[in-house]
Amino acid sequence: MRHLKSGSKLGKQPAHRRAVLRNLVTNLIEKERIHTTILRAKATRRLAEKMITLGKRDSLHARRQAAAFLMTPLATEKLFKDLAPRFAQRPGGYTRIVRAGWRLGDGAELAILEFIGSELKKKEKKARRKPAEEAPEEDTEKEAVANKK
Repeated sequence: MRHLKSGSKLGKQPAHRRAVLRNLVTNLIEKERIHTTILRAKATRRLAEKMITLGKRDSLHARRQAAAFLMTPLATEKLFKDLAPRFAQRPGGYTRIVRAGWRLGDGAELAILEFIGSELKKKEKKARRKPAEEAPEEDTEKEAVANKK
């Protein structure tokens, strides 16, 4: 019986499960939003929130613990420089899971795992893209008028 055995095993051996979760947490910290299955998102959420808590501590020991878990130095640097200060006043709940339908191949339920506040960055990126997209349309209209003459 599985009494008091919390957490999903994700159908993997312990070493493989740990590697998958480390990669997911690293990608989440680097990109701030990942698409995965709902079970993996729930398992990743626990570890990602622990990493943010380590980042908020910002001691040498916390940095070494985070560096030992995360796969890239870039992720460790971003955790302590960008993410931890953003969540400094928040007592917990740094991530959000949004259900995103089902995968076509096997019907697995998909989810988007993202940090709270990452939707603001998405709006900023869209705002930056709009002027660049409008400029080529104006050029093609000018060329069409010039060709008619």
